[in-house]
Amino acid sequence: MTTPRRLPFAVSVLVTAGAVLLGTAAAAAPPTVRPQLPAHGACDPIDPTACLLPFPNDYFTVPDPVSPTGRRVQITAASMPANIRGVPIDPTEWNRQDGYSPGTPILVHVPGLDATATGIAPVTDIGRSLAPDAPIVLLNTATGQRTPYWAELDAHAAGQADRQLLIIRPAVALAEGTRYVVGLRGLRDRKGALIPAPATFQTYVNGAGANPRDPRTPQIKRILANLTTAHVKRHDLYLAWDFAVASRQGLTGRMLAIRDDAFATLGAATPSFAVTQVVNYPPEQDPRIARQVSGTIAVPSYLTGNGGPGSRLHYGPGDGDGKAHTPDTLPTPSGATLQADFVCNIPRSASAADPAHLSLYGHGLLGRPTEINAANVKTMSASHNFTFCATSWIGMANADVPYVAGAFTDLSAFPAVADRLQQSFLNFLFLGRAMIHPDGFAADPAFKDADGRPLIDGPGGLHYDGNSQGGINGGALTAVAQDWTRSVLGVPAMNYSTLLQRSLDFAPFQTVMDQFYPDKVDQQLIFALLQMLWDRSEANGYAQHMTDKPLPGTPTHQVLMHVAFGDHQVSPAAAEVEARTIGARLHTPALADGWSLDVKPYWGIAPITAYPYTGSAIVIWNSGAAAAPPPTNLPPAGAEYGDDPHEFPRAQPAAQEQKATFLLTGNIVDVCAGAPCP
Repeated sequence: MTTPRRLPFAVSVLVTAGAVLLGTAAAAAPPTVRPQLPAHGACDPIDPTACLLPFPNDYFTVPDPVSPTGRRVQITAASMPANIRGVPIDPTEWNRQDGYSPGTPILVHVPGLDATATGIAPVTDIGRSLAPDAPIVLLNTATGQRTPYWAELDAHAAGQADRQLLIIRPAVALAEGTRYVVGLRGLRDRKGALIPAPATFQTYVNGAGANPRDPRTPQIKRILANLTTAHVKRHDLYLAWDFAVASRQGLTGRMLAIRDDAFATLGAATPSFAVTQVVNYPPEQDPRIARQVSGTIAVPSYLTGNGGPGSRLHYGPGDGDGKAHTPDTLPTPSGATLQADFVCNIPRSASAADPAHLSLYGHGLLGRPTEINAANVKTMSASHNFTFCATSWIGMANADVPYVAGAFTDLSAFPAVADRLQQSFLNFLFLGRAMIHPDGFAADPAFKDADGRPLIDGPGGLHYDGNSQGGINGGALTAVAQDWTRSVLGVPAMNYSTLLQRSLDFAPFQTVMDQFYPDKVDQQLIFALLQMLWDRSEANGYAQHMTDKPLPGTPTHQVLMHVAFGDHQVSPAAAEVEARTIGARLHTPALADGWSLDVKPYWGIAPITAYPYTGSAIVIWNSGAAAAPPPTNLPPAGAEYGDDPHEFPRAQPAAQEQKATFLLTGNIVDVCAGAPCP
């Protein structure tokens, strides 16, 4: 995410422009799916606060023999949040899912709950979530093991007790294709009194009046049996339910199908490209960059229409003509070709004798590829002889601003954001192939010296470096990358449902949500629902395969994460979830004493024991000008949180040295002399 001051819009412009664009994009309707299978009903009676509570919940799934999980999400329109116009979110795309997000927020309303009196594990004490008597149990039913988490009451609903949800956030990604049970027990109000279980749930637990034909009856029996094996007594429960996590195929299958089809068609050739502009800079104008090359890469389109904002993944001949396709149908090429933009900076240090190393660069929130012109990127280029090339994260690039803003007025439009981001991954992959192919960039005069000799080192391989949104999306891109094995993720994290309300960047969009989806319960449900689709195009859906356990046809990868302590834009707590999930080890000491609010800082992340280290790592960079962020779902807004350190790590010479060494050798070296960084 980029600095909030750089967002090129006001809230009123966002809403107006977005609503107009959505009106013109209505023709790009979501693909139709098979007829709905029978569902239990619009609402789950065990939490009457809102139809979809508790969430996620297998009450809103049905058996499906063709699904990898054996389940299929089945949510009716009547269950979905509606905007102020009374229009519910269209559940069509959600009902293609075979389970819920591996990073899903777990939502429930507990009237009168006091988190402190109950002893619920906060983000500052994640280890408490695994205590034998923890009031919340998150159980992996395949292993019988409990999963760490933190929990918080929605700070945005403070003062609205009847709309304030308890949000349980997994501290590590939930296992794909696995059923989880949530058990709540010993919940107390602010006076310390036990809160009685809901009557409907008590009826199921006691068995009194249970209808054997009620599909909830065998579900509750299974849940209680699971919890009993975990030493949770059924009569201690306030509430319990279960849910299935989406399968690997459900999370990554669309992107892998796009990648594999496109590269099979490309074969051994280089992607077609056109150089549209070459700018040679005299030293007095730019002492670091000698030449900038801009152009376009031809990429097969897997999007409907012209592939612009609002376009959706293309699913074959029946797409858009009213013919149903199954939820398991994979995207197919539309027959069109996208011209993906690119821009490359060749450093002054590059020569025929010492050609520049090659790296893709991922830009920040709703930004542009020209972010490679930032001072820190130019310095990295010049100091370590890198040519960085970038393309747009279409779906979340600058040109998408009106559409994304408008989507928060009617979230039926949101699936297009996730769909276009998957196309952007293919655009990056094609750009990378052109950079290293012998008939690609190195063969073009724009990348040669006056004597016709290449200034870039295609045979030397490809790398990836991205910051902020480039770190978030870059994790997913890394997991599907076949042409490189090492990535630097700058100020990264995963799981937008955790990130958004913890980021100052989301403030304009929060204002839009407050206008169009004002109910605080609906807002938290919306974040959870959006995550189910965002998983297809950000690190959360791919993290379990980002390093080891690679996706089919994909090498293993190493990842170096650079995190800014106290980041105002990308939550460090969400970066820690990513580090636990990918098995990154921590540079220690990570912080000097007194900086962290945590009982055990960086709980669950093993330290690096010796350098150089050849695995994946997370390094915390402390600017010294920021405080620890709020321990709840609020952004660090206010003078007490100091200056935003979001851009601090990437600007440090030591951080750049560590990045360059890692990208070129695979070795992570200690650039902080055995002390916290910097």
